[in-house]
Amino acid sequence: MDLKKILDEHLLWLNGEGGSRADLCDVDLRNADLRDANLRGANLFGANLRCANLFGANLRDANLSNADLRNADLRCANLRGANLRGANLFGANLRDANLRGANLSDADLPGADLSCANLRGADLSGADLSCANLRGANLFGANLSDADLPGADLSGANLSDADLSGANLRGADLSGANLRGANLSRASMDQMIWDIHTAFYPLQCPDSGSYIGYKKASGLVVELEIPADARRSSATSRKCRASKAKVLSITDINGNPAGGQVKSNYDPNFVYAIGETVEVTDFDDNRWNECSTGIHHFITRAEAGIYE
Repeated sequence: MDLKKILDEHLLWLNGEGGSRADLCDVDLRNADLRDANLRGANLFGANLRCANLFGANLRDANLSNADLRNADLRCANLRGANLRGANLFGANLRDANLRGANLSDADLPGADLSCANLRGADLSGADLSCANLRGANLFGANLSDADLPGADLSGANLSDADLSGANLRGADLSGANLRGANLSRASMDQMIWDIHTAFYPLQCPDSGSYIGYKKASGLVVELEIPADARRSSATSRKCRASKAKVLSITDINGNPAGGQVKSNYDPNFVYAIGETVEVTDFDDNRWNECSTGIHHFITRAEAGIYE
């Protein structure tokens, strides 16, 4: 295989001067020197790039799904929009790489160095990032649902508006990380490290006093008065939880009266009836347990109305 010829033909193809797109599907490129190579849009599906030098390479929109990139050097590489689904990036160096909008779902990245990488809007759902270095990485709006991040270093990372639902964050370091707007529902956060500089979603639930809240039940909106003596907790999103509440009204989405009582979405034996006070005896005030026991509600009617 003449790799230089393939790259030259690919460059002509990129420039609209004939040539042909680089098709390196399943090709053995172990230890290859591809520094600063232009492989934009190339097909590298299943390629063996173990220990390859891809420093500064242009791999934008390239297909690297199921590729073997173990211990590859991808520092400063442009992988924007690249498909890395199911790729093996164990121990790979992606420091300062551009992975904006890249597909890394189900990829293996244990021990990988992603420090200061741009992962804005990237799909990392189901990825293995155990003990990975994501220090200072930009993960704004990234999808990390059900990702494995035990022992990962996320200190100083931007995780605002990221989806971390169901993620494993046991022992992860989030010191100084920005998690404002992040979805942490069902996330495992035992022994997670954070400090006063870690920015979580602002607490929605008032610390004291009574207040009005709203919840969705069987398609209807229930207006609640949370009494001053109720235990309460902000959740990991915009929801709140309380140990008890008095039912003030039940209306449809348009605000029209809709009967005197309605059943809970999750427990048919738990009924909200106008004028009655409902209470949860086994209330859990741990805000990280998003789906735990309590009367879940929103501060505004609008949010309750659109909640599914």
